[in-house]
Amino acid sequence: MGVCLSIQIKAESSPCNAGFNSNYVSTDGNDLSTTSSKPSSVSVPQTPRSEGEILESSNLRSFSMAELKMATRNFRPDSVLGEGGFGSVYKGWIDEHSLAAAKPGTGIVVAVKRLNQDGLQGHKEWLAEVNYLGLLSHPHLVKLIGYCFEDEHRLLVYEFMPRGSLENHLFRRGSYFQPLSWSLRMKVALGAAKGLAFLHSAETKVIYRDFKTSNILLDSNYNAKLSDFGLAKDGPTGDKSHVSTRVMGTYGYAAPEYLATGHLTAKSDVYSFGVVMLEMLSGRRAIDKNQPSGQHNLVEWAKPYLANKRKIFRVLDNRLEGQRSVEDAYKVATLAMRCLSTESKFRPNMDEVVTALERLQIPINVNGGVNQSPFDNVSRARRRSADDTCKGRTTPPFARPSASPLCA
Repeated sequence: MGVCLSIQIKAESSPCNAGFNSNYVSTDGNDLSTTSSKPSSVSVPQTPRSEGEILESSNLRSFSMAELKMATRNFRPDSVLGEGGFGSVYKGWIDEHSLAAAKPGTGIVVAVKRLNQDGLQGHKEWLAEVNYLGLLSHPHLVKLIGYCFEDEHRLLVYEFMPRGSLENHLFRRGSYFQPLSWSLRMKVALGAAKGLAFLHSAETKVIYRDFKTSNILLDSNYNAKLSDFGLAKDGPTGDKSHVSTRVMGTYGYAAPEYLATGHLTAKSDVYSFGVVMLEMLSGRRAIDKNQPSGQHNLVEWAKPYLANKRKIFRVLDNRLEGQRSVEDAYKVATLAMRCLSTESKFRPNMDEVVTALERLQIPINVNGGVNQSPFDNVSRARRRSADDTCKGRTTPPFARPSASPLCA
């Protein structure tokens, strides 16, 4: 879990929300400074509100500290789900109907985030989370169930996301975190896109500002939900084209115009979405100093290959070999390239991204596998034919294209 505010860049003197990560598994993010996409709840007010107004108007349950101590077994170390700059996230239990704290092992599982009073992130970030997730409801936003605001204690209670973050499934190695299949990556991308499209809708007008793999959480069915709204901002109103704010976010994901000017728009989120799509396509982190020289910044390294179907194999995650065709990969790369356009006016909006990703979905059976499609059979037949012509050489779907349409 990245610690926001680790490298702070000030573009203005007014305060703003710092990142308040709500992921359940620790990540190694490197921060700069700290269904349907239609709205399904009320929009966020465009005028500043007092702390009392935010807490009173939220659709959340107010927990006491004593209740959450009982729900988490007094915050025992073996209940910790993850840690970050905000503090720790604990596994807890609440009653399914009353939402009252329940004895461990009974009721439903929740994630309880407890603010570390000595940490880098504080009350403003906690309040920002309540402000947005307390009013907004959507299948692709993580559900905030309640909060605790008692003396010096600040806690948040979320629905439990059993499969953790997209970051862990893409980058962590080990028997527990198996690489996501191509079909699941496309499903996750679509779900996350729907979440952003909802935030950007005319009724909501919220700029997420910290879209990254560690903030995309997965439920048991790999449905993606956006978490961590500590950096979220209300979008521009009236005839304004942008919101001017201090530059905050995560290094490697922030849009170039936002870094240069502090001007924040919905298209800033679209750029970040393009970075995440590239991470899903390549299996590489946005910033990775462990890569060879010249490949530390994923976008800078990959861009020259994305627009060329004959070179795209250099970017593709080799763990996906045999799952999809070059044509499918090229469509995803093309969409990512559009999102990563240097000039924001050339980027699509998130509704357009959702439409494009819906066309790339692959049926997934109940066991998480991919249902075979006629396209797969045609692709295999074509490859077998090519192999016969090429003296038995096999060409995987992501193999390097040859000068001849059949073989080198």
